[in-house]
Amino acid sequence: ATRRRARFLHSPHPKMSAGMLRRFCTNAWGTLNAAETAAVERLCTSHRQLILDDGITDVRGEAGYAACATFLSDIDRTARCMCLPSASRAYRRSFSANYRALFPDNARLYRVDVLETSLDQHSEIWVNGDKFELSPEAMGHAEALQQAWMELIRLLDRWQSAPPCGQLEVEEDDGPPRPSRAELASALVALDVAWAQFECKYIGELIAIEEKARQLIVKAASFESQLRMTPDHLVRDGEYRDIERQLVKCIAYVNSVANFKCKGRDDLGHDILVSAKRIVREVEADRVRFGEEKAEARAAAYLLATEVVASFDAMRGYLRQASTCMERVDPHLCNNPGLVSRLVDWETSWEVGARYVRDAPLLDGICDVVSEVRAAQQVAPALTSMCEDCDVELFLVLPRIVILLFVADPGQQRANLVRNLLPHRFAAAGAKSAEEGSVPTRSCPELIALSELYQAVLTELASVHPAAAAHAAPKEAAWQVLVKRAIKGDSDGSPRHNATDEEKLSSCPSATRRNVEDFMLGLERWSLELQRHCPQDWNQCSAVLVQCITGTMKTKTSSKKFQI
Repeated sequence: ATRRRARFLHSPHPKMSAGMLRRFCTNAWGTLNAAETAAVERLCTSHRQLILDDGITDVRGEAGYAACATFLSDIDRTARCMCLPSASRAYRRSFSANYRALFPDNARLYRVDVLETSLDQHSEIWVNGDKFELSPEAMGHAEALQQAWMELIRLLDRWQSAPPCGQLEVEEDDGPPRPSRAELASALVALDVAWAQFECKYIGELIAIEEKARQLIVKAASFESQLRMTPDHLVRDGEYRDIERQLVKCIAYVNSVANFKCKGRDDLGHDILVSAKRIVREVEADRVRFGEEKAEARAAAYLLATEVVASFDAMRGYLRQASTCMERVDPHLCNNPGLVSRLVDWETSWEVGARYVRDAPLLDGICDVVSEVRAAQQVAPALTSMCEDCDVELFLVLPRIVILLFVADPGQQRANLVRNLLPHRFAAAGAKSAEEGSVPTRSCPELIALSELYQAVLTELASVHPAAAAHAAPKEAAWQVLVKRAIKGDSDGSPRHNATDEEKLSSCPSATRRNVEDFMLGLERWSLELQRHCPQDWNQCSAVLVQCITGTMKTKTSSKKFQI
C-alpha cells in the first residue's frame, strides 16, 4: 500500500494524484467538501433546465441544445472539482484533421452532438444518397452511455429530493438520503468511461464513412489527373476518350447527389462533349479557311458548344484544386457551395447540349433562326434593344418571329426547330428521310394554310405597299413590313417602329389591310401554341435563342475564385 501511494504522489498529474490518494486514504471516497457540494448544486441547477420529451433529453431545438451544452459543461466542471480521473483520449491522435480541430486535446470535451447520437439509437446514416450503418459495437457503446447517463440523472434527482446531509433528524418517509460522494464519483467516472468508448468508436466510424463519401470527388479527381497527364499527341487517342468518358460519368453522378439547385441529372453523357468539341473544331477550321463570314453562319452552334466545353473545363479545374485540400470537402457534397456552383453551370449548359448540340438538324435550325433574327434587327432596331435588355415584351415577340420565319420558308432548317417544339403538328417522316436527317415537309393542314396565307399577303403587299413600290426588291420590302408588324404585336400594342410604317400600311387598300390583320391573328394564335404546348421546352429554347442572338457566355470561369 505504501509503494502504491508513493507511485501516485510522484505522478506527473498532481490533480489526478490527489484524487487517487483520497480514494485510497479515506473510506468510500470521503465526503464532499464545500467546493464540491457547490459544484454538485450547480450541476443540479443545470439539470433542472434540461428540456425533456417523454423523459428523454431533447436537444433538437435551440433551447434544448443550449441547456444540454450547459449541463455537459457542468458535468466536466464537477468532475474536475472532485479531482476525478478522466478516461484516456489518446485515440484522438488518430482522428482526421477536421475532427482533431473539434477535439484538440485529451480533455473530456463533452459535445451535445455525440450525446444526441447515442440518444437517437439509430444506426443508419445517409450521406449523398447512400446508406451507411454504425457497427453493432458502436451501438453497444451508445447503449452503455445511455445507461451511465440515466444513472447520473437518477442520482441528481435523488440529490434534489433528499434533505441536506447536515440535517440530523430525518423522517422515515423523507425518502433515501442524498447520494454519497462515492456514488456521485462512481457515476461521473462511469459516464466518462462510457462516453470515451462511444466517442472513440463513433467518431472513428464517422471518419471512415466520410472518407467513403469523399471518394466520389477523389475518384473524379483521379480521372481528371490522368487526363491532365496525357501527352498532347494522345489527346484524340481511344484511351484518352475512355478516361474522359469515365470522368463525365463521375461528374454526372456527383451532380445527381450534390446539385440541389437544378434537377440533379445523371443522364448527361460523354457524347454531348464529343459533339461539342467536334463543332468547335469545325467552326474554328472554317474561320481559318473561309474567314469570319463562313464562321458567322454557325456562330450560335459555336457558342453553345463552347459553353459545354467551358463548363466541363471549369469542373476539371475545381477537381484539380479540390484534390489538394480534400479534407476541406464536406462529405455531404451538397454543402460545398463552390462545387454546387460549378455543377449548376455544368448541368445548365449540358442540358442545352443534350437537346441542341448533339442534334445536328436541330442545331442547324437554331443557327438559321438566329441568323434571321439578327437580319430582322437591322430592319427593326427596337428588336436589338429588346434582346440586349431582355425586355419582357421580347418573349411575346420571339415566338411570333419563329413562326413567321417558318411559314416564310418551311423548307429551311428552321423547320427542325418548329417541328421539335410542336411535334404533334407534323406527320412522321419516312425511315429513309429520318436517317438522312432531312427536313420534314408534311406539316399539318392548319400550318400549310397559314403558309399559303403568308404567301398571298406577301405578294399583295409587294404590289400595293408604297415602300415595296419604291424598293428594288418589292417582296423584300413587304417582308420587312411583316417583320415590323410582328414586332409591334396586335393593333392595341405599343408601336416599336417609326409611325410612318403604320401610315404607309394604312394607305393600302382595306382588303389588303384586312388580309394582313387576318394573317397576324393567325400568327399570334400559333405563337401562343408554341409557348403553351410544352412551356418548359419553349422557355429553354427562348433562353437559348436570346443567348445566341446576344452572344453571351454564361459560364465565366475566370471570374470565379476557387471555393470548396
